[in-house]
Amino acid sequence: MEGLNRKIYMKQLFMMKKIMTVCVALVITISGLLAQTTDTIPQKLTLQQCIQIALENNNNVQRQQVTSGIAKANWQNAKAYVIPTLNADANSGIQNGRSIDPYTNTYSNQTTNFSNYGLTTSLTLFNAFAIQNSIKQTKLAFKASEFEVQQSKDIVALNVILQYLQILTNQDLLSAAIQQKDVSSKQVERLSILNEEGNISPNLLYDLKGEFANNQLTVVNAQNDFETARILLAQLLNIPYNKNRNVERLVLSDLVQDNTNTSDSIYQAALQNLAIVKAAELRMNSAVYGVKSYRSQRYPTLYFNGGLFTNYSSLATTQQFANSADIETSSYVIDNGGSKLPVIAKQDNFSSHKIPYGDQFSNNFNSSVSIGLSIPILNNFRNKTQIKTAVLQQKDAEIVLNTTKVQLQQNVEQAYVNVTSAKERFAALTDQVNAYNESFRVAEIKFNAGAINSVDYLVVKNNLDQSNLSLIIAKYDYVLRSMLLDYYSGKLRF
Repeated sequence: MEGLNRKIYMKQLFMMKKIMTVCVALVITISGLLAQTTDTIPQKLTLQQCIQIALENNNNVQRQQVTSGIAKANWQNAKAYVIPTLNADANSGIQNGRSIDPYTNTYSNQTTNFSNYGLTTSLTLFNAFAIQNSIKQTKLAFKASEFEVQQSKDIVALNVILQYLQILTNQDLLSAAIQQKDVSSKQVERLSILNEEGNISPNLLYDLKGEFANNQLTVVNAQNDFETARILLAQLLNIPYNKNRNVERLVLSDLVQDNTNTSDSIYQAALQNLAIVKAAELRMNSAVYGVKSYRSQRYPTLYFNGGLFTNYSSLATTQQFANSADIETSSYVIDNGGSKLPVIAKQDNFSSHKIPYGDQFSNNFNSSVSIGLSIPILNNFRNKTQIKTAVLQQKDAEIVLNTTKVQLQQNVEQAYVNVTSAKERFAALTDQVNAYNESFRVAEIKFNAGAINSVDYLVVKNNLDQSNLSLIIAKYDYVLRSMLLDYYSGKLRF
């Protein structure tokens, strides 16, 4: 019994090892595939690479592209209505009992094999331009969907730019915080030595230690903000977060251009360049042709029909002449003696043969051609409802277009004001930092010489630290708002 249990145990152990081996191999394979996917992404990304990766991986862009593909298919389908239809029909069967022979058109009471073949075509000759208007409607809808794809790409690209600049901002803030901490650290080291020698009051050392701890906390917060910004960028790119992956620095002077245009000229440029406006205009024009198409369906339709047909029957036979013979008929004549003499008549004899399949195919061939006129009279008010719906859709498209233009004008005006304010704020903070740098230089000399106390020194230092941080934020804010204005002007393309 123990031997049997041991065998079962060893067998189970072997199966578990086999399963584990397969699982490990599967994990290694999946890990390798993921590694191949992520290894293609550089460890240091440029802004253009970030935008490209985001556009390739963004689900909204992909869905918009699918929607555009559907719109293109609808346009191609509408164009196909100007092409004649061509359909082939074929059917074969067996019929038992009394039925009409499709070949002889007579009744028969036996099993019949039959086949019917047909080739039909139909073409709309005129329907008050309903098809043409439908083609224009779907074409404009497709063109609008293409601009909507571009608009979704613009939104993704702008979000990536915003997050990219946020990373650079937080990176500079972190560098500034580390620099501030280093300054405090050197002062703490210097004052610690002086305190050990009894050359300063201990409160000076503790004031600087408190400032050093505050700078350390600022570094921790700045580091957290920096990492968070990189995580958010990875999410925008739809790629796994990698703490070793960073972004390239930008030459900010190349991104900021002096704008001499007015807000009105920028708005006019935006009307000509932005995909969101073009999409709204095309949607409205598409709706106009939609109304025309449904109204055209109220008029008669002239159409052409044609067909080629043939059939086959197993009962189809043909009669061939065999010979002639004299036969006695039931008629008679009476001779002079009063005897009845039978009448002899000549009779032709025929033999019956099945008609071959191929011969029937050509013998039974027939065709038809017709021109028809369909006049809509009452169709459950369906067309009337469709026209009302199309008119409302046109009205809605007009409202969307007007709303888009109004919102765009408001956004351009606000962006113009924001750029002006950001530029002035950046200039003012630059002057402030220069002034505080000089003030701190003097204060540090005096503090090292013991001419001022720690409170006065820390006030000057904190002013400089806060001013530096504000300048960093203002610098990137100015860059971002300048790029946004370039986007409205049509200078920034993705």
